[in-house]
Amino acid sequence: MTPFIAEILGTMIMILLGNGVVANVVLKDTKGNNSGWIVITTAWAFAVFVGVTIAGPISGAHLNPIVTLGLALIGKFNWSLVPSYIFAQMIGSMSGAFLVWLSHKDHFAATEDEGAKLACFSTSPAIKNNISNLISEVIATFVLIFSIFYIAGPTLQIATDSTATIGLGTIGALPVAIVVWVIGLSLGGTTGYAINPARDLGPRIMHAILPIKGSSNWTYAWIPVLGPILGSGLAAALYLVLN
Repeated sequence: MTPFIAEILGTMIMILLGNGVVANVVLKDTKGNNSGWIVITTAWAFAVFVGVTIAGPISGAHLNPIVTLGLALIGKFNWSLVPSYIFAQMIGSMSGAFLVWLSHKDHFAATEDEGAKLACFSTSPAIKNNISNLISEVIATFVLIFSIFYIAGPTLQIATDSTATIGLGTIGALPVAIVVWVIGLSLGGTTGYAINPARDLGPRIMHAILPIKGSSNWTYAWIPVLGPILGSGLAAALYLVLN
């Protein structure tokens, strides 16, 4: 296991479980059909928990290009590693999306609603308004990244007046999952809260490649990429001013 492989696997599992719950809710004849927004936001939060648990000890579990970018902007991550992390996240997101399709293949075939099938891969606005949609993604991503900057494990004061980090194991992934959960419940209803360019772009590419009927909605695809980038930059700027 290397940081590169950890980012691939962590992102892949996160997308498999996160987009998998969308497929379970919106595709025809699944056991979870029409189970609703609470199911989707809860499972997405736990999907993040699982991905962070897998990758955390090895790579720090960014699983998101704007987490990588944000940490680099505030000086907590080496810029030389940014390209390889983002490349790994894209590979992982595309792989996870493929597995969602593979595991729900019969249900994709049974579903006539092209929008529902696209929703299993990428986000779309509830009300299309590019400016409002972009602002929604900026705000939601700002909350995610600014919160992540302040999430840290506890430390223990030792006799030499220095500190040692206390390992939390899988519990260390819980704060991030909770932040994602509340973002989904509070801010996610406008655009589907991409808050992660790889999470949206990678699966959207797979939707275009796989034998699935319907548009991949490329005219909207720039919003869940640019919005998170701007949100991450604003979060980094405020963090640097305050610290």
